[in-house]
Amino acid sequence: MLAFLEWGMNLTIANHEMQFVVLHAAVLAKGQDAVVFPAPPGSGKSTLTTYLAFSGWRLMSDEMTLLKPHSLSVTPFVRPICLKNQSIQLAKQWFPDGTFSTIARDTHKGDVIHLSPPDNAWDNQSQQAEIKAIIFPQYQANTKFEVYILNEAQAFSSLSKNAFNYGVAGDIGFKSLVNAAQKVPCFEVNYNNIADLEGVIETEIF
Repeated sequence: MLAFLEWGMNLTIANHEMQFVVLHAAVLAKGQDAVVFPAPPGSGKSTLTTYLAFSGWRLMSDEMTLLKPHSLSVTPFVRPICLKNQSIQLAKQWFPDGTFSTIARDTHKGDVIHLSPPDNAWDNQSQQAEIKAIIFPQYQANTKFEVYILNEAQAFSSLSKNAFNYGVAGDIGFKSLVNAAQKVPCFEVNYNNIADLEGVIETEIF
């Protein structure tokens, strides 16, 4: 089953990849500039990823950001986008011509489907990008749109909570996350409309 294959791949990368600092985060790019979206499960990350990937952004990863130590360089980890439960119908409404897998029903995460990203993601899967901003997204249906600028300490704390191999990487992981928190703007965003979030990214960051 594709869902279990993906989760097994995630576990393997999270436990054994030491070449990079691995964040539980989506990452999408415009040209050579990338925005990283670290978020725990249930934050709407994959729904956001889908919308952006099919709206002119280049998907680098839906699930794992591979950060080169002591830099802002991220390496693509392209694969199908994993969508769950209500997000499945949304994605099919937004992008009916997308290439969807069959649904894996009643997994421990509910119903799961995979969506192949646009061709530009596959065609550029060896093209690295530099982090231009880090956004911690939180989708809530009945919330108002709010953007908070994080200071370096807040950004580092949130990044470390979303780093798979931070503890194992030791000093390299610590210094790499400090470097990212110091050098790029970091935001926490509460939103109920993805288009509003994309608009802020386009106008304020790009």
